Amino acid sequence: MAEEMAGGCACGRIRYTVTGEPEEAYLCHCRMCQRATGSVSIAFTTFPLEAIRWETEPDWYDSSPIARRPFCSTCGTSLGFEFRQDSKRMDLTVASFDDPSPFKPKHHFGAEGIQRAWINTEGLPEYRTDQYQALVDKWVKATGKFPG
Repeated sequence: MAEEMAGGCACGRIRYTVTGEPEEAYLCHCRMCQRATGSVSIAFTTFPLEAIRWETEPDWYDSSPIARRPFCSTCGTSLGFEFRQDSKRMDLTVASFDDPSPFKPKHHFGAEGIQRAWINTEGLPEYRTDQYQALVDKWVKATGKFPG
């Protein structure tokens, strides 16, 4: 894995870099993460706090008495999770990295909230965005090209 990796929000207002290897990567299924992200699970990777450098300070949501979450108030991107007290590490959302492909999940957390129908999707039909002509047409009409 790369020595330094970068990421940020969808609109680009919040950017960060991390240095070194992550401590772990996992899928969280707890109800708090489900509600905070609007998803059945969220992929996190954990880094020591000193390994994370915010180019622009993110907005913070106090999601519970024990935790807070960095996010972008402009585009709404969820960027991570951090315990409020005595935290020496932070979880960053895998999908907010410019290249999320190096991370591989090692375990599930919050297993009581697992939505089993969404875990093993092997065998379901797969569709590419660039092959969905109605979407391509909307992009071309709005911007003159399809992103990617």
